[in-house]
Amino acid sequence: MSYQVVSFNHKNCEQIAREKLAFATDDEKRVMLLKLTGFDFIEEAYIVSTCNRVEIVVATKDSFSSYHAILGLLSLRSGLSFYELKGMDGRYDDGKAILHIFSVVSSLESIVIGESQITGQVKDAYRFSFQNRTAGRQLNRVISYAVKCAAEVRNVTNISKHPISIPSVAVTQAHKLYGDNISGMTAVIIGAGEMGLIAAKNLLRLDCDVLLLGRDRDKVKKIAKELGSNVRSDTMENLHKYLNRYRLLFSATSAKETIIKPSMVESDNLDRVWFDMAIPRDIDKMGLEKLQLFRIDDLKAISKENYALKEEQATRAVDIVEKYKAEFYKWLRALSIEPVIKDMRLQVKDAINKELNRAIDKRFVPLEYRDNMQKMAEQMFNRFLHDATQNLRQCSSESNSTKRVDAIKELFEITTNDRKVKKYKREHHVKGYQK
Repeated sequence: MSYQVVSFNHKNCEQIAREKLAFATDDEKRVMLLKLTGFDFIEEAYIVSTCNRVEIVVATKDSFSSYHAILGLLSLRSGLSFYELKGMDGRYDDGKAILHIFSVVSSLESIVIGESQITGQVKDAYRFSFQNRTAGRQLNRVISYAVKCAAEVRNVTNISKHPISIPSVAVTQAHKLYGDNISGMTAVIIGAGEMGLIAAKNLLRLDCDVLLLGRDRDKVKKIAKELGSNVRSDTMENLHKYLNRYRLLFSATSAKETIIKPSMVESDNLDRVWFDMAIPRDIDKMGLEKLQLFRIDDLKAISKENYALKEEQATRAVDIVEKYKAEFYKWLRALSIEPVIKDMRLQVKDAINKELNRAIDKRFVPLEYRDNMQKMAEQMFNRFLHDATQNLRQCSSESNSTKRVDAIKELFEITTNDRKVKKYKREHHVKGYQK
């Protein structure tokens, strides 16, 4: 079994292509996951689809076949050709896949290094797949180690001391443009999802008033109430009115088509600053002279200045990720040896029972001595096997251990079935991701 990641992200794939690849709804993800795991060679899969990346992560028996299956299915649903996708994707196999996943969850691959959203997004992606029975133990192990790695990155470095997400970069840019005059302004936020809420909270810290728009009147009203008295709410039906009243706007919906079009603007006399944080984009090409429009890829360019400030900490973080990758594979190898050791001990116990029964039947040993004799024999064999099992565990931690472990299995005629192996070091991979 191998791990594989096929990634389309802000580094290798333009926004327009990411829009076509994005999964807008849970139903779209579910259909794709079921198709992927319908192949005999793909055991598990999950999908990460955010404004900055679309990634498919699989546990596979055949990396060549799974890669071509992934690109083929993505081509069918996106309208992009197989060769177009092949020219812009990032493919990671085995160790490189683990390194990539750990780096993504630790926010080293984000547009803004150190932002905290991605950790939760990947955990949610795995949880969704688990609930739909398209992901299980194999990927659970990876996610659990990745989350531990991300926690150490945050604790050891200052990379997330002041976490910055796309919405907070947008708000910071608005603050730069308006200066202290932003205090008291009304900002329109379209979309009551996570990105909209982050933008709202950052704007409130700058003493802005917030107008929150959404499709569900009750939901938006409830969220506005929770955010405080400086937040009002309304439905999307009145979007046209607010576009022509207020100059500052942030949009982050899951709409499949643009929701703001040139025909909705009555006059170009108002200086406007708009931020389109959605994938696919919410705001159409406007052609307004007095409009400053920032899209996600624009925010990417703005955030580059943060890279220089975090470069040293990012280098330290990469070292941590490398360490966790090595520990993960060491743990996997240790996991594979436990069934072998268990089977060896079961064989010893079976041999003791057979020989004791034979000795009692032939009256070499009185029946009343059986328990004591069995205990003594087991202690002797445990003592005999102690050094051997310790050496096996030590051997399993080495990168070239596979042949030696296979030789032991052949020598003792041990056949292990991975699906029946009990979880080893349970604390590593049951931290709530299977709820």
